[in-house]
Amino acid sequence: MTASTIQPQKLIPISPSATLQLKHIIKTLPRECFQKDRRKAWTSVVINVLMVGLGYWSISIAPWYLLPSAWVFTGTALTGLFVIGHDCGHRSFANRKWVNNLVGHITMLPLIYPFHSWRILHNHHHRHTNKLEEDNAWQPWKQEFYADLASPIQWLYRRLRGRFWWLGSIAHWALLHFDWSKFKGKQQEQVRFSVLFVIVAAAIAFPLLIATIGIWGFVKFWLLPWLVYHFWMSTFTLIHHTAPGIPFKSPEHWNEAESQLFGTVHCDYPRWVEFLCHDINVHIPHHISTAIPSYNLRMAHRRLKEIWGDKLIECKFSWSLIKKITNECHLYDANNCYRSFKDFHAANKL
Repeated sequence: MTASTIQPQKLIPISPSATLQLKHIIKTLPRECFQKDRRKAWTSVVINVLMVGLGYWSISIAPWYLLPSAWVFTGTALTGLFVIGHDCGHRSFANRKWVNNLVGHITMLPLIYPFHSWRILHNHHHRHTNKLEEDNAWQPWKQEFYADLASPIQWLYRRLRGRFWWLGSIAHWALLHFDWSKFKGKQQEQVRFSVLFVIVAAAIAFPLLIATIGIWGFVKFWLLPWLVYHFWMSTFTLIHHTAPGIPFKSPEHWNEAESQLFGTVHCDYPRWVEFLCHDINVHIPHHISTAIPSYNLRMAHRRLKEIWGDKLIECKFSWSLIKKITNECHLYDANNCYRSFKDFHAANKL
């Protein structure tokens, strides 16, 4: 997988002297890509709720040796609920803002995810994709910053960029989404509401769960599916913008269109994962425009593929892919995109 630079004027009708802009790419997409379909949107909700229910039922009846499969299925279905909330956060689920807010809060509630803080921070990621010191999703630390850290923090960072990548979204969730003091004005009020909404819900639901089905029941029905969700959340977001040849760029060298089109990865997962998670890993068109509903992402990707061809970065999910990323993509390197911990520590004898 490599990130490529291209001559946009050869592909879309803009001036040869013009810089590639996001609006030029958006104009190449069919209008149908941006059309919301109420039936498709609400059908996805109904199907997803049924799949989550099926998952919890399977957990309740599964013998011990089938529980891991039930947890994986249920956690993946819960990830699909989050993706519906994700569309709500981008206002691509419904036309009315209050519907998006209501559905977003409800679908993210089982995961104890504050909707508004996630919405605001995630939109920041879209505005600054792969921009150094601005993007808040899997941005690599600079080498000098890492070198100045205390050893325990270095150790933790190595784990999260390495074989424990699947815990990364838990750290992101806990550290960024519950402090409403970091937001201003109306956004602060919205975030406070979302945070208190999930905290109050958890304060009621968790004791009830433990009182009725015990500690093991709480672990069995909530904690382990929640960890599966975070496995997918960490994996999806890591792969979306991380490869040995995808650069993070400083603001003065950053170009929005190039970062969205060539800094975003399309990754094919097993079909059952794509179905339960609403094609969110058809991710390049989503970064071209967040107004595209999830059920239209494949249509938009086909069009982008027709225009940009093999210059788009595509891959297939595999453990070898995860191994490559977690072995190599560690610290920011201006010349080579990334520098591994192994090379950095060898060079600095740390």
